[in-house]
Amino acid sequence: MNETIRQLTGDDLPALQDMDTGIDDDYVIRVFDRISTGPNRLFGLFHDGRLASIGGYTIFAGSYAMLGRMRSDVRFRGQSLSSRLMAHVRDAALDHPGVRFVGANTQEFNLPAQRVLEKIGLSRQAELFSAIAENVELFETSAAPWRKIESIDDKMRWLETVYIRSRRVFPYECYYPFPASPDLFSGQALARWDFYENPARDRIVITKHDVKKYDYLHTIYPWEDLFGQPGLWETLRAPLEKIRLDSEEGAFVWMDLTRTQASKLPDGHPFELPSPWLLYGTDIH
Repeated sequence: MNETIRQLTGDDLPALQDMDTGIDDDYVIRVFDRISTGPNRLFGLFHDGRLASIGGYTIFAGSYAMLGRMRSDVRFRGQSLSSRLMAHVRDAALDHPGVRFVGANTQEFNLPAQRVLEKIGLSRQAELFSAIAENVELFETSAAPWRKIESIDDKMRWLETVYIRSRRVFPYECYYPFPASPDLFSGQALARWDFYENPARDRIVITKHDVKKYDYLHTIYPWEDLFGQPGLWETLRAPLEKIRLDSEEGAFVWMDLTRTQASKLPDGHPFELPSPWLLYGTDIH
């Protein structure tokens, strides 16, 4: 038996297409060029010359690596190939210049992926529900929208207070939460994100336009009183409508909710709540 692991290149697409992963219309094949270049790395484990397992990582904000895209050929399952490959991918990510955190995000129902992540030494760090709704007008109470914060310094002060000091997990993008640190928040990112402050100046909501096949108003609200802050939901109307103006597929609100927040949603709420996502990771170095 000959087994090798190496980084994949564009020349490996035919080998990837020959894998039998059991996934119909796998996006990994469709976007192979993009997810194997730039801030992305994709690796393959070859068993006697045949590509048997793949996995990779993507770098975010220069210091965070997210593992993912784990696939194995069904003809080779049960041989712990994915665990051996992802241990290699983890080490490659840790060796990447500037990386201080390596993590992976998988859904609660995906027990095989969780076992792989635990085998390679990653520990569970957070659980978030990706709550998606076409609109949230149901929650509006005719209160005034919150005041928009323009100052980068003020935005950073809020992040320091709410996220950085406690290293709380921050939903950096849809599907990609990370433990907060100053490295995660560049001035360029803060300029793109909108912060809104309530009249009492003790709450903020953060919104940003994200595209993951569809257009989303990615909305971040870290407190549990989702329905106790007048104007919170009214604040989302204008940025959501702005995204819809240029969206061909329509736009949706995406909120990453804790289990406690999700439990407070009223009957008949408009959100889809799939199986929660579990963030695994290393300690921040």
